[in-house]
Amino acid sequence: MRIFLVGWFCLCTSMAIANDEHNPDPWEGFNRAMFTFNDQLDQYVIRPLAVGYQTITPEPVNQSVTHFFGNLEDVLIMTNNFAQLKFKQGFSDVGRILVNTTVGFFGIFDVASHIGLRKHNEDFGQTLGYWGVESGPYLVLPFLGPSTVRDAGGSVLSYGSGLSFTNVGETLPQQIGVYGARGVDLRASLLASEDLISGDKYIFFRSFYLQRRDFLIRDGVLDDPFDDDWDADWDEDWDDSFEGDG
Repeated sequence: MRIFLVGWFCLCTSMAIANDEHNPDPWEGFNRAMFTFNDQLDQYVIRPLAVGYQTITPEPVNQSVTHFFGNLEDVLIMTNNFAQLKFKQGFSDVGRILVNTTVGFFGIFDVASHIGLRKHNEDFGQTLGYWGVESGPYLVLPFLGPSTVRDAGGSVLSYGSGLSFTNVGETLPQQIGVYGARGVDLRASLLASEDLISGDKYIFFRSFYLQRRDFLIRDGVLDDPFDDDWDADWDEDWDDSFEGDG
């Protein structure tokens, strides 16, 4: 299964070469349909679950769950830092994993951040961008949300590599369960940011996603080629919901 997915990833990355920088969303009709599907799923299923989860879960437990998943994700982040020749960040990630897995009781406590080992944000999509692979058209995936051809390929490579946090599950249903639990935890962390959304939700999320990905790949040197209306201050406010960039 993973071999097939990695092969599909190669096809995706080859398609990325056809990206038109003046029209990052040539598949807008399909993407809007997928966005509507995901938005309805969020409205009637995911958001209520997130609200319920946040309501019944004490804040220390909520933070511990977030830290646990974050520790699993640090393995993938470490790999991508080394793949991008960011050796200082990579060795810092090694330290984070060792400290949080041991002293932090398998990542339940983020001890590493308190001793100066900052959490980073790297994935295979960013690694492909670092090595010059174009993003390709904007793509909204069912259940998974905003992406690009390059980032979708990177997600497949992440899963196929066996480094994804979902691989703590031995079977596909277990992996889906792990991903679902992480999704609800992440959605709960974004509840406080909902007031930042304005105007056409589809355009808002497209602009946010593309600019944030560009920001991450360029390590903070942001070039804005998009024509959508955007207030840069929103990115700073929204980004408070995420831990560690770059």
